[in-house]
Amino acid sequence: MDCADEVAILRKAVGPLVGEENLRFDVLRGRMEVLVPAEEAAVVAAVAATGMRAVRWTAGPAPDTAVRRRNLVVAGSAISLVSAFAFQAAGAGFAETLFPAEGIAAQAIPLPARGLYLAAAAVAAIDFFPRALAAARRMRPDMHLLMSLGTIAAFAIGEWLEGATVAFLFVLALAIESWSVGRARRAVEAILQLAPGVVHCIRADGGLEDVAPDAVGPGARFVVRPGERTPLDGRVVEGTSAADQSQLTGESLPVPKSPGDDVFAGSINGDGALVVEVTAAAEDSTVARIARMVEEAQTRRAPVERWVDRFAAVYTPLVIGAALLAAVLPPLAAGADWRESLYRGIALLVIACPCALVISVPVSLVAALAGAARQGLIVKGADALERGAAVRIVALDKTGTLTEGQPAVVVLEPLDGHSETEILEDLAALEARSEHPVAHAIRAHVAAKGLRVAAAPDLTIVPGRGAIGTVRGRRHWVGSHRYLEELGEETPAVHARMEALAAGGRTVVFVGDDAHVCGLVALADAPRASAGPALRELAQLGVRTVMLTGDNAETAREIGRTLGVSDLRPELLPEDKVRVVEDLGREAPVAMVGDGVNDAPALARAAVGIAFGRHATGVAQETADVTVLSEDLRRVPWFLAHARRTLRIVRQNIAFALMVKAAFVVLAATGHATLWGAVAADMGASLAVTLNGLRLLRRGRT
Repeated sequence: MDCADEVAILRKAVGPLVGEENLRFDVLRGRMEVLVPAEEAAVVAAVAATGMRAVRWTAGPAPDTAVRRRNLVVAGSAISLVSAFAFQAAGAGFAETLFPAEGIAAQAIPLPARGLYLAAAAVAAIDFFPRALAAARRMRPDMHLLMSLGTIAAFAIGEWLEGATVAFLFVLALAIESWSVGRARRAVEAILQLAPGVVHCIRADGGLEDVAPDAVGPGARFVVRPGERTPLDGRVVEGTSAADQSQLTGESLPVPKSPGDDVFAGSINGDGALVVEVTAAAEDSTVARIARMVEEAQTRRAPVERWVDRFAAVYTPLVIGAALLAAVLPPLAAGADWRESLYRGIALLVIACPCALVISVPVSLVAALAGAARQGLIVKGADALERGAAVRIVALDKTGTLTEGQPAVVVLEPLDGHSETEILEDLAALEARSEHPVAHAIRAHVAAKGLRVAAAPDLTIVPGRGAIGTVRGRRHWVGSHRYLEELGEETPAVHARMEALAAGGRTVVFVGDDAHVCGLVALADAPRASAGPALRELAQLGVRTVMLTGDNAETAREIGRTLGVSDLRPELLPEDKVRVVEDLGREAPVAMVGDGVNDAPALARAAVGIAFGRHATGVAQETADVTVLSEDLRRVPWFLAHARRTLRIVRQNIAFALMVKAAFVVLAATGHATLWGAVAADMGASLAVTLNGLRLLRRGRT
């Protein structure tokens, strides 16, 4: 099963047995799935009636038996055709064989050459004639029937070379189509093969044991050595390193990993050894989910695919009728030569085959889905690509999407002659044991400055307020504004500085000793480093951006000024976000980008919902049409540009295929088209649209 045409045939043949809604097709793996109990023999018989063959599916890489068989058919037909042509040309000459001087019946074809021409057509027909017979029995003509009729008719009027060439070029076009789908298939299977087949599990006695990933469950611990691929999704518990996860998330630079950080199956570990605790079984790992979601995406067809199917269903019978009229009407109505008219009718029949048109759309869309997966974007259906191409407004959640979703130090201000280094030492010593998010942010800031300070020896945590301990031989404290008031150390000057630093929703922490306040630290949910570039790229695409947040207006304005977002919608509840998305949708198609449970309703309501980041909740990922696996917000404009490029290539392919058909129809009607030239043009068009569509597999930015 290599194309949407075959899917349509199977849907009509098997659908009456189980219901078309209970069938699911995976073109990448050549698989049809029946979602309800059914008699296997009846399903196999229904498939056999179409000229195809059904076998029970087995897990693992897609079998290549059909590919090898088709390659043998193409090779056998080619050898017979070339041999026949060489035999004929040896007697009549190359030019005379290819272009007879005296019309259609100019030459008497030698008997051995006729046998070889018949053999070339018969070998090629192995691949398509059974389907042609099935189409004739169903009274549903398709391209297999068109080419079979053209081949038989060519032999019937004595066009041995052209009849064999028609059959060979058609089976070659089918092989090209199969190759194109196979390339996309291999791109997805390459993702599955990223994860190694061995896990270095840590036994209870501390030793290592190599086991298969399928045998390791959540909670187990394993070791990833320097340079190895990570076999399972997990969380680092020991060690520091960096991971190259570009093949999963599209991030070009290695991502630092330390205790508490997540690692993905298939990522390449850097210079340090890591001890990792498993968080997901092998079948639920990131690489498995990517491959599974790409496969499932094919069941959600784009409107342009359905249009092509409807067009071909009407177009094919009309072509057969037009060819019959071209063959019989001129002789009956005007006394034209029967052989000449029959030839023109056959040429029209062959030229008008919708092969290039039928394969132009699914090949492009499958390549686009696989290309997006290479960039770390899981697109749940081809329809999402078409909707994404139309997006002109992007609504972005603030916390966790435009910002990091956790506090970070943005201002550190020493007071009363203290230095920044002294304040950092105080913070490091007093916040060393706190698990509060503010403490984590302060420790990260101190570590980034390169300071290594031990915890205060007599450190005491004051719950809900701060901490006290001895630093550099003196008693110091760190805490909130409330703790500052309780200690009685607030002054008008300190209060004024606090109010200035607290602008925009910042959290202010105070550091002091028994004499006075030594310094202030302001923390805020910092914008992502990729947010600014992403917003600029969206603007270049002509896309308007809107920030949605539950924070107050002052905090929203601060982030908006930093990132350059002018359209701000603050103080929103989840239902308010839905209302805003609906209102924006009345102006233009909207994409919603978010990561939390509270974003899920708006993600569902938008034209395209995009779940952002490795930490996006399961609800957000299930609701969204697209999941971004990396923390790079620039993947959002990349997706929109990719969707536009996909739709542009699909339209190019459809227009090119139709133009080629139209041109050769005119040539056939005026008697200037040959059969082999018609099929060569159709094959050339099929190859052109296939290669054009496969450009969407490329990793580069669009």
